[in-house]
Amino acid sequence: MPCIYLMPAGGVGASVLEAVAPAVARTFLLDVQIGPRLADIGFAYDGVRSQYHVSKLLLELIKNPPPDAAKILGVADVDLFLPIFTFVFGQAQLNGLGAIFSAHRLRHEFYGLPPEPVVFAERLRKEAVHELGHAFGLVHCLDPACVMRSSTYVEDVDFKGLEFCYTCRRQLNERLKSR
Repeated sequence: MPCIYLMPAGGVGASVLEAVAPAVARTFLLDVQIGPRLADIGFAYDGVRSQYHVSKLLLELIKNPPPDAAKILGVADVDLFLPIFTFVFGQAQLNGLGAIFSAHRLRHEFYGLPPEPVVFAERLRKEAVHELGHAFGLVHCLDPACVMRSSTYVEDVDFKGLEFCYTCRRQLNERLKSR
C-alpha cells in the first residue's frame, strides 16, 4: 500500500513531524510514515550564505526511496535557499517523488517575536501540504485563500488557507484516483 514518508533532515524535532503528519494523511488520503533521518546535512551547507541548498537536500532525501513510497516529504529546521532567491520555505519536484520544506522561517522567534505554537503548527501544515501539492502535480494558484498560493513571505503563509480551492482540489482528486 503506497504511503507518504515524512523524512526528517538535520535536527528537526518530533513535535514538528507530529504537527504535520495528521494534516498530510487527511489531505492526501494516504497513510503517513516517518522515514529515516537524514542526520548529516552539512554537504548542502553554503558558508558564504549561512544557508542550506534546498535542491541538494531534496536529491539526497529521495536517493533511496522506500518501495512503498508514493511521495517523500523532507522536513528540515534550517534556513533553505536556491541561488536565485534570498531564501525559500521549500521546494518540490513537480509531479515527482519528492518535496522538502523547513520550519526555520516559520517560527515567530526567527522574526524576533515571542513563540506562537498555534500559529507555528498551522504554518507547518500549510507548507507541508503546499509542497506535497506540487509533488502531486499542482502548480501555484491565484486564489488568495488556496493552500497552493505562492508564499514569498511568512505573512503570505498566514494569509492563505490550509485547504485547496475547488479547482486545485478537483485536480488533486483526479491525480489521486489515477494512482
